[in-house]
Amino acid sequence: MLKYSLAHVGINAANREEAEKAARMFETLFGFAVKEGNSSFFAGDIELMKEPYKGTNGHIAIGTPDVAAARAELESRGFAFDDTTAKYKADGTLNAIYLTDEICGFAVHLVGKK
Repeated sequence: MLKYSLAHVGINAANREEAEKAARMFETLFGFAVKEGNSSFFAGDIELMKEPYKGTNGHIAIGTPDVAAARAELESRGFAFDDTTAKYKADGTLNAIYLTDEICGFAVHLVGKK
């Protein structure tokens, strides 16, 4: 079996202001460094989406060293993936992809992580 780990948790905020406010709250509470990206703020390993994205509540990113191999393993066990969410590195290596089904209101995606 491949190695899996929790990469980050994404929370769907209603808008940029709510996402930044939540990120700053995690910074104040726990000292997590805040970084702004194009679609979200990160506070440590918590991602605050600037607008709702995948998942009713947000998403859970599961890290694995080989996303393509993890996908193949999970598909062999009956799980399905949304090909429209696939992201690739410059060399063509699969780096991220969402499963089709949510778990308790959270989308789940695999992400490349050593």
